[in-house]
Amino acid sequence: MFRGLREVSMIGPLATGLIVLSLVIGLWALVNTMRDRPMGRVLPGALALLELGLIVQAGVVAAALARGEGPPGTATVIGYLAATVLIPPVALFLGYAERSRWGSAVIAVAGFAIPGMVGRLLQIWQGLV
Repeated sequence: MFRGLREVSMIGPLATGLIVLSLVIGLWALVNTMRDRPMGRVLPGALALLELGLIVQAGVVAAALARGEGPPGTATVIGYLAATVLIPPVALFLGYAERSRWGSAVIAVAGFAIPGMVGRLLQIWQGLV
């Protein structure tokens, strides 16, 4: 039961896509920061797309957990899911609140934090704790 779900919900193109998109957002925001520019118009759209993907991933994992599947540390999984879903909107809010290069810096930090969290969530899901 647990083995089959591992292959479906956390391994695959969605997790990889989330990591890649988040790294692209982080690099883009870092370039904006180094160029002394605010976040601009494209980064909010990219963050919205990332948020949508994170919500889909959280829904898939939550459904699996509701069926009784998943790793033994479900509290840790839920914590990582909640944090990854909350980071992009908070970063976007702070990016709009700080209309200088530091708004872009906040988005860069968020962009580099999410791949680590999705990767760690993947490890926990696979039982590689």
